[in-house]
Amino acid sequence: MVPSRASRLLGEITLPVQFGTTTNYQVEHINFYVADFDTAYHAILGRPALAKFMVIPHYAYLVLKMPSPAGVLSLRANLSVAYACETESLVLAEATDLCIQMASMVAEAKMASADDMEIPEPPCASAKFKETCRGYRRRRSSTP
Repeated sequence: MVPSRASRLLGEITLPVQFGTTTNYQVEHINFYVADFDTAYHAILGRPALAKFMVIPHYAYLVLKMPSPAGVLSLRANLSVAYACETESLVLAEATDLCIQMASMVAEAKMASADDMEIPEPPCASAKFKETCRGYRRRRSSTP
């Protein structure tokens, strides 16, 4: 997600989510809010979902631990897949931010008057510089 970027809620859906295997699993119904974001992730489990599963996350090891009927359930993430998702998210965020900046610059340019768009001639600071400027202009204008 990009800071300061807002998105409209498209809808909400409640789905059963299962973690584990056929012998050791836990199922909970989780509310998902649907938004139109360009992101590398398909879904993000927030604090309410983690609380429902009573998950203990360990971000450094990419492990989620939760209780289940057959004991503690440990879910381990694939480090290379997590890195690829994070890299893709950064690329998307930078592209989105660049688009916002370009749109802002175009909007500002459209609001500028013709006088603001004119490039003024640099002022000649000293008398000697003024003579050089005049001489240069005369030579330039007399050259075909």
